Amino acid sequence: MSRDLDSILRSPKAYEWARVAIDAMEQNRVWPTALNFELWMHYVASKDSEVATEIGALLKSGAPFTEQAGEAIAGKHLPSAKLSGEILNAGKNLTEELENVSRALESARESSEAYGQQLASASKSLEHDEDAEAVRAMVDNLTVATARVRDENKSLESQLAETNDELGRLKEHLETARREAMTDGLTLLANRKAFDETLDAAVSGTAAGEPLCLAIVDIDHFKTFNDTWGHQTGDQVIRYVAAVMARIAQPGGRFAARYGGEEFAVIFPGEGRDAALGALESAREEISSRTLKRRSTNEDLGAITISIGIAEQLPGETAPALIERADGALYASKRGGRNRTSIAEPGAASRAA
Repeated sequence: MSRDLDSILRSPKAYEWARVAIDAMEQNRVWPTALNFELWMHYVASKDSEVATEIGALLKSGAPFTEQAGEAIAGKHLPSAKLSGEILNAGKNLTEELENVSRALESARESSEAYGQQLASASKSLEHDEDAEAVRAMVDNLTVATARVRDENKSLESQLAETNDELGRLKEHLETARREAMTDGLTLLANRKAFDETLDAAVSGTAAGEPLCLAIVDIDHFKTFNDTWGHQTGDQVIRYVAAVMARIAQPGGRFAARYGGEEFAVIFPGEGRDAALGALESAREEISSRTLKRRSTNEDLGAITISIGIAEQLPGETAPALIERADGALYASKRGGRNRTSIAEPGAASRAA
């Protein structure tokens, strides 16, 4: 889609767009469910998006906007709905494959039982019947039964091989869908859900005495910038800062995410606040020293700056508490004049760098 809906919803015109969306839904007799609201926000605020194009074509045709129509559009273009559909389809395919294997195993079991019964019958007949013709007939029957069991086993082996391949494809498909669900569409960084999961894992997995740092980064005066230059240019700035965050997250196990709107977060597992401070100060200086240009017109946008808050995990500290201290350090940077980094001190005011 041409514009990130999250940015639209966090913009100064968010309520205006929301009212337009509700009015449009009412005019077209569309119930204001959460899914319909998201679709119609795309329709009114991002006219060149795939969602808006499909809704426009539906309305132009004179067809009603039904729940089924909305779910179909969401399933094609909204990441969360697509993920649900993909997981549902993958689960259905997996169930079918397991049912096929179950049937093949049952067939093989029945063939083996029949073969066993034939062998038992042959053994009993040989004990009481010495007639050569009867023996020959039993041998022929056993030969046929042996061939049947061999064919059943080959079929089962082939079915199991196909199922193993299909399970591999399903696993890869689900992993791809999961990655997409954990990725921010505008910046291609990890999204808030991925950040929450990663921070929880890092906090619970940190050994005693091992450091862990969290930084929260915010673009200064972004609302004013958006009001002046528009959302698309604002998105350009967000993508630029995201690229810098991604680069400083490359070494080791660092993790960068879009925290929300114009905010980012970086997790530093196994690193103390000095290492985090060095990396983030380098990023802050790089961003503030660069003059950006508007991509569409090549106009100078001037320099942008970021404010940063860093917190190092205290013994036994939970993820929410660590976020709260990093957030407090960020606001200390804002209060201190912006374009700076502050470190949260345990039990004391945050120190600006």
